[in-house]
Amino acid sequence: MGRFLKIILDDKARAELENGYRTGDSHTFRQHCQMVLLKADGRKTKEIAALCRCCQKSVNDWLHRYKQDGINGLPIRAGRGRPAIFSVTADKDAVRRAVGEHRQRVSLCKAELEVQLGKQFSERTLVRFLKNLTADINVSGVEFGEAKTR
Repeated sequence: MGRFLKIILDDKARAELENGYRTGDSHTFRQHCQMVLLKADGRKTKEIAALCRCCQKSVNDWLHRYKQDGINGLPIRAGRGRPAIFSVTADKDAVRRAVGEHRQRVSLCKAELEVQLGKQFSERTLVRFLKNLTADINVSGVEFGEAKTR
């Protein structure tokens, strides 16, 4: 049998965790705060895992991260997931020119961009990138193309 992990919180740390649990930006951060609070209340790891619907190893990993880094260790760190194929800063102008030349032909636009940028991607990826660009433009109020208004 392994060692028991104990979390002892002072008033400031408890208030900080409760605030994170109530008002945290992401669901995962709020759940991690809840795990620490439950462990500090004397719950067993098995009970916390059942309440949070995760495995006991995950609970213990987050508790160890809290002991090591405090509340700053509870958010999921950046750099996880698949890196983006397109970059708004680097590829926006090339995509804009290609779309201007082949407005209604995604396949031609894709072929031109693959040669120009040296990247392999699907038509769906290009369409998704264009939608994200137009969503950003609609929010900022700046036009994407030189389309004439009626």
